[in-house]
Amino acid sequence: MKKTIVFLSCILLVITMVSAEEINRVGSTSASFLEIGMGSAPSAMGEAYVAMSGDLSSVYWNPAGVAYLEKSAFTMMYQPWLVDINTLFASGAVVVPTIGTIAISMTQVGYGEMLVTNLANQDGTGEFFTANDFAVGLTYARKIANWFSFGATAKMINSQIWHESASAFAMDLGVIVKTQFFAPGGEKGKGLDIGMSISNYGTRMQYDGIDLIQPIDISIDETGNYGDVIGQYRTNEWELPLMFRIGLSYSPIQTSFQTLTLAVDALHPNNNAESINLGGQWALRVANSGKFYIRGGYKALFMKESQFGLTAGGGVELFMMGNRSVIVDYAFKEAGIMGRTHAYTLGLTF
Repeated sequence: MKKTIVFLSCILLVITMVSAEEINRVGSTSASFLEIGMGSAPSAMGEAYVAMSGDLSSVYWNPAGVAYLEKSAFTMMYQPWLVDINTLFASGAVVVPTIGTIAISMTQVGYGEMLVTNLANQDGTGEFFTANDFAVGLTYARKIANWFSFGATAKMINSQIWHESASAFAMDLGVIVKTQFFAPGGEKGKGLDIGMSISNYGTRMQYDGIDLIQPIDISIDETGNYGDVIGQYRTNEWELPLMFRIGLSYSPIQTSFQTLTLAVDALHPNNNAESINLGGQWALRVANSGKFYIRGGYKALFMKESQFGLTAGGGVELFMMGNRSVIVDYAFKEAGIMGRTHAYTLGLTF
């Protein structure tokens, strides 16, 4: 009875979080690239990943998840995003016995070349400019017990548009609790998993650069003043896209050769409405050879006018000599009128 009450309380919390209809400050934050999900496996599962563990891409979703890595690992993801925007994510982690897991991660988003225009040359001046976003993070995670872990990531964020740039510092914090609810035999750590994380809690961003320096005539209708005084436009400061996630994951099928995992996340951002992500993963283990994965999900459920929806993908982990393995994953996401996005990930464990 107690298990049922706890489970229903969690479901009630999720429903309460997404029941609000008010949209909160849409498009009012900076560094929007921090909202692009990293990792092919999470993307294929509808980005319902805050309660998942043992995957290096957890440094983005919930740093507590990397505490359950059994071996040191490296992963790299390439994601051609919308309108010729390219996203690259790379992360490496080292498992240190009795200390925890230490990971470093890097995210880079390139927007390609664009024409420089002005009022006199609206078809272009013949010059081109580029824009890039970059973030690098240092993660520490540890299991306090086999059923509880915590993690934290400190990261530096930089955004550059031609000669302007802005920087910020942020923290990601998370915990995972592996409960005994619905576990076969009541064994703790084999039942329902609960994950919570807060991402991008940090300073504001403000752009500055030489392109903001312009000659200004402070009294254009008067004579006798200085018509070409050097002035500088001052931009506003903008918050980072703060995100709170709480989620559940559960494996109703757990055998020596296959595992079915279901997951649900509730999201509360500071720049949009609440929503729910749903996902599932079926893993098939082939003795002494590897694992095969099939994944699917749905992103941004209950969000009005969302361009996202169905997600799907799969992957394979090949066991190598010396207790090493190679991991290849793929995912695609529906993005409404903007088409589909794809993500490709290559990983190594050693």
